[in-house]
Amino acid sequence: MNSREIDVVCPCCSARLSVDVRTSQVMKTVRKEDQGASGAARDAWATAQDRARERSTSGKDKFDGAIEYERSKAARFDELFKKATDKQAPKPDGE
Repeated sequence: MNSREIDVVCPCCSARLSVDVRTSQVMKTVRKEDQGASGAARDAWATAQDRARERSTSGKDKFDGAIEYERSKAARFDELFKKATDKQAPKPDGE
């Protein structure tokens, strides 16, 4: 049994929505920025490639940041230890 779908254009954002007639649920959404100049949907493969490319570059940036954070960890701990020992050091009698 096939469900019937209708295509509707959203009046607010101009997105194309595919709605299942039986369940009244939105099955697919194509945003206006994902549509080409002719109004046709962009190639799904190209969109997926763009998302994968963005994910890989952001993943590399996150990894590099985590590595740098771990490398500087010893220096941060040394500084905290120095501050704590200075705070606990006995003060001279003159003060």
